Amino acid sequence: MIKRAAASPAAPMSPQLQRYVTQRSRLINRALAAAVPRKDAFPPIIHEAVRYSLLAGGKRLRPILCLAACEAVGGQITDVLSAACALECIHTYSLIHDDLPAMDNAAVRRGKPTVHRRYGEAIAILAGDALLSMGFELLARGNHAARRLAALQVTAQIVGTKGLIGGQVMDLAWQRTSARLKAQGSRKLLEYINAHKTAKLMSLSTRLGALLGGGTPQQIRAFERYGFWLGMVFQITDDLLDREGLTLVVGNEAARRQALAAARRAQRCLRGLDRRAEPLRQLVDAIVWRTQ
Repeated sequence: MIKRAAASPAAPMSPQLQRYVTQRSRLINRALAAAVPRKDAFPPIIHEAVRYSLLAGGKRLRPILCLAACEAVGGQITDVLSAACALECIHTYSLIHDDLPAMDNAAVRRGKPTVHRRYGEAIAILAGDALLSMGFELLARGNHAARRLAALQVTAQIVGTKGLIGGQVMDLAWQRTSARLKAQGSRKLLEYINAHKTAKLMSLSTRLGALLGGGTPQQIRAFERYGFWLGMVFQITDDLLDREGLTLVVGNEAARRQALAAARRAQRCLRGLDRRAEPLRQLVDAIVWRTQ
């Protein structure tokens, strides 16, 4: 299976960006811990599994992108914190299901046994289902009902067959492709998988931040594009590090050029924005560093 990019850029950050990421991660972790049921809430086994997977660590990149986009358009963190938590719930659901024996059959996630290894397949499936449901519940919370409705609609599209699930289906097809055929070229298939499994969820993160933060239609569209190209460069650099995916088809140098081109596109989406968008600009630079 094609691995999705890790939750951290894994590159040196400026002191300013490091402080920003650390502060926002702590805020999100506290909000997540408070948002989901306690592990002893009845029935305890499912809530224990939910918290085990959701609170296992990670840099919380997707919710951080949501908060940063909201702040960049002049919104308040309180406008989007529940949506940021929703994104992490949805992302974690996808990881639990990715790790299942029928998918990737992974044994470890973030240095810990995967949920199905710890609690069994049935509870893992149900924990993923629960997190997806919790995500939509959290997304519906808050003021500005019209914005919330729009957010719910676009989220349902992105996590469905036109987005995340569609990407997973084609990832399974890629797994069944022989090494010879992979080497001969499946570039379009790989680009589809990268776009739908990684880039669209990051695009959703920045789009929701701008939408719920009160951004203009032009700003919302710009942040949607920014998140998409950020996601593409993230996944391509991940392929370069793992020597798989796109690098198997086009080679390291061509993949590196694609990553740099995607990074330039992401930066162009932020033109005209003031210093409040600086964390987003610096995130692009931190991720591109991985191609060096």
